[in-house]
Amino acid sequence: MTKISDFCTKTLAVFALVLLAGCGSVGGGNLRAAPTTASAAAASAPDYLIGPLDQLEVFVWRSPELSTSVTVRPDGRISTPLVEDMVASGKTPSALANDLEGALREYVRAPEVTVIVSNFSSTFDQQVRVLGEAQQPVALPYQAGMTVLDVMVSVGGLTEFAAGNRAVLIRGQGEDRQSYRLRLNDLLRKGNIAANVPVLPGDVILIPESAL
Repeated sequence: MTKISDFCTKTLAVFALVLLAGCGSVGGGNLRAAPTTASAAAASAPDYLIGPLDQLEVFVWRSPELSTSVTVRPDGRISTPLVEDMVASGKTPSALANDLEGALREYVRAPEVTVIVSNFSSTFDQQVRVLGEAQQPVALPYQAGMTVLDVMVSVGGLTEFAAGNRAVLIRGQGEDRQSYRLRLNDLLRKGNIAANVPVLPGDVILIPESAL
């Protein structure tokens, strides 16, 4: 019940922010097109912060015995070969890699570490939420490579009342929040695959109702 309540609260907060932005913004007239590639989408988003239960791949160059796959514990820490109980939660992958390099310098000369998030924990910040005129508005666990088309298939598509080409993708929080227009009618009803764009953890898709 707590998770449901938290989701409702976050959903209403997003709705309020969009409504305060004005009808013109929801209509898409003043919005930019969403980034069309995964790299461009990632560049437009705030840096990802590791969370509890995320699965990480830790690679130590030229030291395969120190490389490992690890899940962030509920307390936000990880343990890897030679490094115990390092805080991972709240750090970017590159920041965690730098911290691991610092810890490994006691044992390895000039260690080079890479950290990759291989699986997200599906907490609220890593979900993709769909609001408005979808057949089944819902919060979906983010998966690597997920696109708007994947999301819309999961929610059953648009309702008959949806203004799909006035849909909005909201990305980021606070001062980093960006809004982009989506062309869901073109994608789903006309088969225009050029209207398909990548989504990122934490994205919100708002689908307004068409004017009567």
